[in-house]
Amino acid sequence: MPSRKNVQNTHNSERLRVLHGALLDIVSAMNQPHRDEAMIRTAGIPLDRALFPLLVLIERFGPIGVVDLADRVGRDYTTVSRQVAKLESLELVQRRDNAADRRVREAIVTAKGKAMTDLVDGARERIARGIFASWEPREFDELVRLMRKFADAVSRDPPAE
Repeated sequence: MPSRKNVQNTHNSERLRVLHGALLDIVSAMNQPHRDEAMIRTAGIPLDRALFPLLVLIERFGPIGVVDLADRVGRDYTTVSRQVAKLESLELVQRRDNAADRRVREAIVTAKGKAMTDLVDGARERIARGIFASWEPREFDELVRLMRKFADAVSRDPPAE
């Protein structure tokens, strides 16, 4: 009896290419400057587009060090440090020493910054409701479950070869 292993590997390789293409499409769409501008406009917040993703990440992951923040947005540490300083001057975040390592400065969102990210969350929900309006609830639930599972797997260190 012939082996199905090669057929299955070919099928999986094709599906992985489709998955990779979908991820590239999502990342490309999410990184388009006009999307952040639309989110800022929909939320009705007075914030520079370059600062917007940093504020959201600080609110979600804070307290967070500038190096970790720079890694998450794929920007240079010095650029992110200047942008966090700008967020601090706007009283949207506060910087403090890390309790475990005094060499590390970390950012946390202030009440004013949290109020702003709450407006962003509302805008994001309104936009998402439009995107998912034609989806069945079970499809949306399955997407959420699988995306969380995928994000958790991708976030772990890659396996050694």
